[in-house]
Amino acid sequence: MNILVTGANGQLGTEIRNLAAGSEDKFIFTDVNSMPGVETVYLDITNPDAIRIIAGSEDVDVIVNCAAYTNVDKAETDFRMADLLNNRAAANLAAVAAERDAVLIHISTDYVFGGEIPVPRKPDDEKKPLGVYGSTKLAGEQSILSSGCKSIIIRTAWLYSPYGKNFVKTMKKLTGELPEVKVIYDQVGTPTYAADLAGLIVGIISRRQTDKTGIYHYTNEGVISWYDFALEISRLCGHKCRITPCLSEEFPSNVQRPHYSVLDKTSVKKTFNIEIPYWKDSLKKCIERL
Repeated sequence: MNILVTGANGQLGTEIRNLAAGSEDKFIFTDVNSMPGVETVYLDITNPDAIRIIAGSEDVDVIVNCAAYTNVDKAETDFRMADLLNNRAAANLAAVAAERDAVLIHISTDYVFGGEIPVPRKPDDEKKPLGVYGSTKLAGEQSILSSGCKSIIIRTAWLYSPYGKNFVKTMKKLTGELPEVKVIYDQVGTPTYAADLAGLIVGIISRRQTDKTGIYHYTNEGVISWYDFALEISRLCGHKCRITPCLSEEFPSNVQRPHYSVLDKTSVKKTFNIEIPYWKDSLKKCIERL
């Protein structure tokens, strides 16, 4: 099979690259940004003709869309770009997938729900995004579904890895440099180790399960606050920093974040016959890599 990966230089794309190194399938890694020492094909997914050309020349069977506008705060004042990348670009990829009878594996977010109900959210639960990021990601899902293409949409949350910018790397740095750090405790969810999510995606492809279309949820197992997460990061790093819990209101923001954002993963485990690692076990693996 020939697999086109967008946003290949991001956290998830990089982990997919790591896992695909020994694959019998052909992966074409694309991005709009280059990275030193990394071979990536330039692809602007806001240009449908560019997608069509590369998908045709590479005879693509599967498109994995890891590209997104993920700056939640900046999205509030940059709707045009957030919608372009999270919605219209997703529609472009879906249109090409439909033309080719290819499968689109698309990454979405827990932010489509809003976090008002304190129970794990199932894929078909009511959506109430709180801001531009969540609303544009939801619009992207809807554009994919309305295109008629074969799709697997995977919602995830709190993504981290040894690459790029993320909470784990930030806390590792801060708790190693400062005597005290304040961390929010009234936002609850579950972290996702990008290597684990990449394992699901590559596994779906290698096991030829791309016919199992639908919307799924994937995070690591467990439920914690950002405060709990920071405590464990600091402990695993051997740091002595004092971590103090605080309320969200102590960190003013122009966007309202979900207070309870736990995803129900029953369907993804049953459909793809997988076990999902506990968040502490995966965090330990990431810290060891760092």
